[in-house]
Amino acid sequence: PYGPGTRRMTVRYYLVAVLFILFDIEVIFFLPWAVVLRDFIDNSLGLFALIEMFVFIGILLVGYTYAWKKGALEWE
Repeated sequence: PYGPGTRRMTVRYYLVAVLFILFDIEVIFFLPWAVVLRDFIDNSLGLFALIEMFVFIGILLVGYTYAWKKGALEWE
């Protein structure tokens, strides 16, 4: 082969990759909650678990909108 073996990647590529992994891992926390949701509704922990999940979703949305407003998700 001729020339360099790797191409230079911009910082934006790595930023989008890290944000994808971050939000992907946070979404994984929804699965166990969704699996046991019916059991939570039947006992006294139901309302507390529901409120906590809405708080978690709210924090996720705040982080997502912050990244969006800063332009971290735009690919140019």
